Amino acid sequence: MASRTTHPVLDTRALNRATLARQLLLSRAEMSARDAVGHLLGLQAQNVKPPYFQLHARLAGFRPAELAGLMESRDVVRMVTMRSTIHTHTAHDALTLRPLVQPARDREVAYFRKGLVGVDLDSLAERSRVFVEAEPRTMGEIRGELLRHWPDADPQSLSVAARCLLPLVQVTPRGVWGRSGQVRLTTVESWLGRPAAPAQPVDDVVRRYLAAFGPASVKDMQLWAGLTRLKDAFERLRPELDVFQDENGVELFDLPDAPRPDPGTPAPPRFLPEFDNLLLSHADRSRVVDPAIKGRTWTGNQAHCTLLVDGFLAGLWKLERGAEGKTEGAAVTVELFRKASAAEKVEIAAEAELLVAAMGEGGSASVRFGSIHG
Repeated sequence: MASRTTHPVLDTRALNRATLARQLLLSRAEMSARDAVGHLLGLQAQNVKPPYFQLHARLAGFRPAELAGLMESRDVVRMVTMRSTIHTHTAHDALTLRPLVQPARDREVAYFRKGLVGVDLDSLAERSRVFVEAEPRTMGEIRGELLRHWPDADPQSLSVAARCLLPLVQVTPRGVWGRSGQVRLTTVESWLGRPAAPAQPVDDVVRRYLAAFGPASVKDMQLWAGLTRLKDAFERLRPELDVFQDENGVELFDLPDAPRPDPGTPAPPRFLPEFDNLLLSHADRSRVVDPAIKGRTWTGNQAHCTLLVDGFLAGLWKLERGAEGKTEGAAVTVELFRKASAAEKVEIAAEAELLVAAMGEGGSASVRFGSIHG
């Protein structure tokens, strides 16, 4: 919604640089993986590897073993939170962000209510809790248990209800770099050995969202959280926030002391995984994605890994490992959406080589510019 009051205007490039700074993508931060996961309010984690690649793009000296260790020590966990998608969160955020977004999960259950005729949802939640806290279970096992009690219900609807009504985490070894494991689930309280916690105050989460994604509009945060009716929180905070507008007149809020670098600040190439919150957490994504290339990161249902050049989405990439899955002899294919200068290609190639060396614990890679489908 356009603002009726004139505020200082932030153009697309100014918004880009501010967001990259908050996202730790202008320069790699000297920060622990745990602190970064907390600062970023979680990492998109539909697949196992994206959180590791997200941290590599953002942190100096990051190695996969650091996040893997946090997973195994239960300092971070994988669970459904924002936008009904899996995120990697700190233990604290897992306990306190999930209750905040529970209204969105309740709406999801309501969408499947036709398949739950005759099912008492409180009883379903309690039976599911007892079942998964006895030992971690697969979703198939949970569904089978629920069908024993409600044989006439729709199996998918039962699964959705269990996943939405309970704060379920994926237990390790799922999510640990270099290991594999079936998705097995238990409650976050059982996995962490802590009781349920109250939701983080929404005003505090607004501040944290702006620290990680600002400057941003009310609609931006609503899309990120999968929630509605956040305007009241922004209005309560208005006296303590800076207010801007974008080139379309949309009102943007920000923390007064948050970094807003000069729009001319250099932004090095960054290789991001197929899911990264930078590309998913604003209603208007033009600060990173030129509208002319919207949709090019997907082929059918397949999401591709993405490349930033000069701070903006500029292409796709694919890593193909060498013989027997080793990084020695690996090849990185880069597909650009626009013509790149010779200097840009040199920077992209150097960043690709750094990616392979860091994420493979050594090894080397060749870099090829062409189609990722070739």
